[in-house]
Amino acid sequence: MTIGLLGVILVAIFMGSVAQRIAGVGFALLLSPVLVMLLGAHTGIMMINICSVVSCGLIVPRVWSHIDWSMFRWLSVPALAGTVGGSMLAVKLPAAPLVIAVGAVVIAALALSVLLNRASVTVNGNPPKALAGLGSGLTNALAGVGGPTVSAYAVLARWPQREFAATLQPYFLLLCLATVGVRTWLDPNDVPQLRWWMWAALAGMIVAGIWAGEKLMRHIKDHHARTGVIVIAFVGAAAAMVKGVLDLNA
Repeated sequence: MTIGLLGVILVAIFMGSVAQRIAGVGFALLLSPVLVMLLGAHTGIMMINICSVVSCGLIVPRVWSHIDWSMFRWLSVPALAGTVGGSMLAVKLPAAPLVIAVGAVVIAALALSVLLNRASVTVNGNPPKALAGLGSGLTNALAGVGGPTVSAYAVLARWPQREFAATLQPYFLLLCLATVGVRTWLDPNDVPQLRWWMWAALAGMIVAGIWAGEKLMRHIKDHHARTGVIVIAFVGAAAAMVKGVLDLNA
């Protein structure tokens, strides 16, 4: 990996970490289109999951008192099942269609989130939780994006923002650990081959992004943060789809 490429990735990871700390989601939405374009679909998705483990692991102690552990359990068990199935499918897909899939999943998720924010429909009970977890596990393994499904559930269930943002941190920590483990077992070549100091730089940028997010969240309203994440993620997802189509026709 060149220094220039590493620099672009570090900037993307910093922005994703800021969004994750402020809004509870956004890390994968911002990173997945960028990393799959720069590193390829399989390696990019693995790096997203590895970095998400670090990011969520650092945030969990800071939000511990607001975590809804009952919700965590209902989401996590089906999500692990989705992770295994999605990982087995992902390693068999060629890179170009997977890049297109990443872009499509992100764009669809962004559009859905906008529509649901205006909806008056509500859901309750445990089956919707399990379905949201299953869908999240599948999309995280396939495209490195596990947040949209549970975000959609949160909107429809009127899940309070503070509990939602806190509970997603241990949830994503477990989900991404499972994805990394299963995909490494299925295909060890997907693991990014970086020097130790590059991994250290990535970790340092995540820490810096979380710190900056904590400072900024005092001055930025939740809906403003979500709007910024949506705009940036949409542009990145559209670019990823274009690249995937060009690679497919090359």
